[in-house]
Amino acid sequence: MNNNWKMIFGASALLVLAGCVSPDGPVYYDGYYDGYYGPLFEGYWGDDDFFYYSRGRGQPFVRDDGNHFRRAAAAGFRSFHNAHTGPHTGHPHESAHR
Repeated sequence: MNNNWKMIFGASALLVLAGCVSPDGPVYYDGYYDGYYGPLFEGYWGDDDFFYYSRGRGQPFVRDDGNHFRRAAAAGFRSFHNAHTGPHTGHPHESAHR
């Protein structure tokens, strides 16, 4: 088989596989956090505009009622880019892949 055809078939296979993204893959959330609860393990912005955070694997998600997470920069807050690994349904106030 011609090397050009091998390259075309190989590239086509990679494109097909790239389209197979798991619905339970990570969804990323950005924001600002003041560190009040300690290290951020995982979290997400809920449909109610509150941030829900977890302190570790298998730990429940808790709503931040103390405004320690924000969407906009503020003095004393550091930016974060956090992966919520899912599942992306069944958590309080979370739509699928919001």
